[in-house]
Amino acid sequence: MTAASQASSTSLSKDGHTVTVHIPVTFRQRAGRKQILSPSGSAPWSYASRVDTALLKAVVRAYRWREMLESGEYSSAAELAKAEKVNDSYLSRVLRLTLLAPEIVEAIVSGQQPSTLQVDDLLKPLPLDWQRQRSILQGGQ
Repeated sequence: MTAASQASSTSLSKDGHTVTVHIPVTFRQRAGRKQILSPSGSAPWSYASRVDTALLKAVVRAYRWREMLESGEYSSAAELAKAEKVNDSYLSRVLRLTLLAPEIVEAIVSGQQPSTLQVDDLLKPLPLDWQRQRSILQGGQ
């Protein structure tokens, strides 16, 4: 029987001084670090917020590139993509991150984003409506 299939239980020692609590959890390796997954149906558990550097880098790039285009430093996305040595398509997908709801950007910057959120999730087309963005991106929790 795996830890995840066992039920939570609490027991008190015979002398009444020790309480033992058994909590079913599953351990997974994700992006080179261990992650604790709580049983389905229970609230997700996280020991501390952790800034995902890949997500943060993508958001920072998006705002930096937008500023470079708006300031006139580069006259087109194609010119900027060539200067940054990235594919035009990738640059365009990253630029869309500037359209994310402010709460989503704030969560990424502070490390409070859902633990399942990946850069690939953000680079997929998302609705412009911030409420719908939140429901789509938080649905993976």
